[in-house]
Amino acid sequence: MLSEIYNHTQEQMTKSIEALKRDFSTLRTGKVNTNIVDNIKVDYYGTPTALNQVGSVIVTDATTISITPWEKSMLNAIEKAIQEANIGVNPNNDGDFIKLFFPPMTSEQRQEIVKQAKQMAEKAKIAIRNIRKDGNDKIKKLEKSKDISEDESKKGQAEIQKITDKNISEVDSIFSAKEADILKV
Repeated sequence: MLSEIYNHTQEQMTKSIEALKRDFSTLRTGKVNTNIVDNIKVDYYGTPTALNQVGSVIVTDATTISITPWEKSMLNAIEKAIQEANIGVNPNNDGDFIKLFFPPMTSEQRQEIVKQAKQMAEKAKIAIRNIRKDGNDKIKKLEKSKDISEDESKKGQAEIQKITDKNISEVDSIFSAKEADILKV
């Protein structure tokens, strides 16, 4: 019974950490990567479609992303979607493909992105603490219904706390690595 609760708690906390990693991948560091445009949706014949579904998105060098649409008629729609997404650059449309030139980041921009990363990490920690609360509530419910003893309940809650501490420290180390990556010039 308790091991199921531990496993479920760990599983949910792992999902929170995976979500944090996905969020971090959309943040810009010193070198551009295609994840910056992952959340951009293009109007593809009336349907909002992910940018990478209407063309190839590649990094051509440390500061440039090139987008080649599979249909030339999509160039203007892609350009419009990028402008509306407000990712900090204007698309350059040359009639065949779109290039995004990212200027080197200033120290203020880096600090701002670190703030965003810190907020994302804090959200992940809050999610993990909420999962801890759910796990503890399940254990207390088992104790209340006399399925486990008070001692087992205390041990169970201590185990949930250990799992929580381990996952919170993982969030901290992921954030520290991302912060170093963002601040590296």
